[in-house]
This record gives sequence, C-alpha cells and structure tokens, in this order.
Amino acid sequence: MKGEKIAIISLGCSKNLVDSERLMRMLDSVGIEVVYPDTPASEASFMRSRKGKHVVINTCGFIGDAKEESVNEILRWSELRKSGRIDGLYVMGCLSQRYMEELPDEIPEVDRWYGKTDWHKLVSDLAKKHPGSVPYDRILTTPRHHAYLKIAEGCDRFCAFCAIPLITGRYTSRPVEEIVDEVKMLVDRGVKEFNVIAQDLTSYGSDLYGKPDIARLVEAISDVEGVEWIRLHYAYPNEFPMDLLDVMASRKNVCRYLDIALQHISDKVLSNMRRHITGAETRSLLAEIRRRVPGIHLRTTLMVGFPGEGEEEFRELMDFVREQRFERMGAFAYCEEDDTYAARHYDDCIPEDVKQDRLSRLMALQEEISAEIQESKTGTVQRVIIDREEADSYVGRTQYDSPEVDPEVLIEKSVTLKPGDYCNVKIKTAYPFELAGEVVI
Repeated sequence: MKGEKIAIISLGCSKNLVDSERLMRMLDSVGIEVVYPDTPASEASFMRSRKGKHVVINTCGFIGDAKEESVNEILRWSELRKSGRIDGLYVMGCLSQRYMEELPDEIPEVDRWYGKTDWHKLVSDLAKKHPGSVPYDRILTTPRHHAYLKIAEGCDRFCAFCAIPLITGRYTSRPVEEIVDEVKMLVDRGVKEFNVIAQDLTSYGSDLYGKPDIARLVEAISDVEGVEWIRLHYAYPNEFPMDLLDVMASRKNVCRYLDIALQHISDKVLSNMRRHITGAETRSLLAEIRRRVPGIHLRTTLMVGFPGEGEEEFRELMDFVREQRFERMGAFAYCEEDDTYAARHYDDCIPEDVKQDRLSRLMALQEEISAEIQESKTGTVQRVIIDREEADSYVGRTQYDSPEVDPEVLIEKSVTLKPGDYCNVKIKTAYPFELAGEVVI
C-alpha cells in the first residue's frame, strides 16, 4: 500500500478513540500514510487526494443509537466503495466483534471485517508487514495538550442491561509501570491533562495485584513531572475504593471531578439491574465522597424505563436527582440488548413513549439544576486550560469539565493565549452550558 492513504473513522466512546490512535501509530510504523478526517473539511481533503484511498471504521456496538450510527457510517462509505471513489473499506471495533457472523453477508461492499483488538492482523493484512511500534504508543487525535489514558479493557460486572462484557471480555488491567511510561512519553510530547478512562475504574488492579489499586496508580501518575490535571472517568459505585478519595483530596493535580455511573436509586430497579448496591448505600457513598473531597463535581449517568420501573420508582429517581444536585448528569432510556441478562429474563414492557416522557422530565429537571450551579460560579475565579481560539473568544475548560461532554468557558481576548495555556478567569456571565469571563492577572 505504499503511496496510498488510510483514513481512520473512530465512532463511539473515548476508549474506542484510544484504540484508533494506537492503530494509527501501527500503520504509520510500517510506512502507511494515515489521516483522521474528523471534520467535513478534512474528509473532503482526503477524498480529493490523488493517492489510493482506503478507510478503516472503528465501530461502537454498545446501545441501539450507537449501533445505528455505526451501521449508517458503514453504509455511507460502502456507497463510496461501490462507486469506486475509495479503494478499500475495512471495519473493526465493537459492532464487528459482536456481529461478525451476520454483517459480512448484509454489507458485502466491506473488504474485510475485524474484531475489536485485531489491530496487528489488520495492519499485517494491509501492509504485508508486522507493526513494530511500542504497544502503547499512538498518534494523538485530541489537541496536543490533553489525552485519554486507557488503563484497562473489559468488564466483570455483568449488569443486566449491558453488553460490554460480551463484547470486550473479562477485565484486564494494564500494569502501573506501563501506564506511567505512557504518561511520561505523552508529557514529553506536550500533554498536560490526562483523562483516565476504563469501563470500570473501581476494579483497576484487582486482576494483577489481588486488590483494587486505582489509588496507587493515580498517585504514580500524579508524581510524573509535567502532569497538570488528572480527571477520572467511569467508576463503579459498588466496592468503591475509598483510599482513592484521600489521593483526590491531597494531590493538587488530581481534579475534583469523578464520573461515577449510578443508573438508578430504587432498590427494586437496582436489584433488577444486578448492580449489587442499594439506594441507601448509594446515598452513603455520595455523602462520603463529598465529605472527603470538598468541592468535588460529580458526573453520573442514569437510566429510565428499565423493567420494574413504575411511576413510584421513577418519582424516587426524580427526588434523588433533586436531592443530590449533580453537577453533571446524563441519562438514557433503556433499550434491550441482545444476549444480556435483561433480554433473557425480563419483558421490556414499558412503552417507548413512556420511556421518552420520563427521560424528558428527568433531563428538564437536571437542566434547571445545572443552570443554578453554573450561575453560582458568577464572580468566582477559575483556573482554565485553553482548548482553542475562535473569532471572538478563546475557549477553555475548568478542572470540573471533561472535554466534549461538559461546559466550556468563553474568555475575552484581552491577552494573547494559545491552546494548552492555563490562566485564571473571573466568571462574569453564566449560561446553562457555558461560562464567560475575562483573564485576571
């Protein structure tokens, strides 16, 4: 494939993005030109190339909407493959892993299908050469000052609604030393902010060290010179490692931020979901987190419409959100997933319009709460990292804001700033999903 280009299309979550970045480095290591067309302009530029053009789609297969997005993207590029506008189409990732037997017959325009971690096979097939790069090396597609840091693969929780363990397999932690080496490598390339990700942060290290060891890992990352911010994503509430809170409270470069998916508060629904935690235990955990890490911003995800959720259980969930006043919250309506415990044992009997009504009511409540929390920051001074420059302002984030999912800060152009710079910003105006202010010296 010498003299040809490969475009990598990455769909789904940040964990998938890390996989795509590693694949890009592997392809680069064997002399293949790789592009990441993440905007209409960059895709158009790729399509104008006179070189041979090949496309790899890294798919998501988690929930219905994500699967639909993946299928639609495959079909879009299949039409271009059929018309000869691209020379090869290859699909990998969660969707292809999950439906490997069905998809080739349904979409024959795809040249080859690969599983979620078949990176070496894909590269070897395309380049006729085995990639020789460092296992954790990658080409960053994020702004050079921040990166996602995947510390584990898989999940052992087997929640009733979730297909992730069926796709990714059992939980596998990366060694502390390897992760720290990756952090040092990325710091040398200019990365200052690390968003630590795994399907389940809580279980990190259990398979390697005989006990959860996320606290030790975060300490080790925190000790690396040049690491300015560490943000933690996707903790599981059951068996939460309380020693992590001591690290978060004592280390200045560990953000006061925790993404912890709770799903529900009703004991009945939590039991049906096989979450192995009660509503009372959930409340106790949240109280302890807030007590031990003052000022922490909690992000959570909730689900409506799961089997067993009647109006009483939904009212309990609404009351819980009013009570907790989560700084960041997302929600989705239950969608039955093939081969999961819920699909095998429960009747998905709640009408779709009821699910969507509950979802709308829940998110409307959260929008009110978010607006009030945003407004409370007016007049405060926040440390902000700059992500980009726009025509009228710089755009950045506080330690309480993860890239792409959380509010941004619009900053007046009173001084010269560039992406990756930190500055102190006095907040003058609050909007539901943005703050605006000026730099203070």
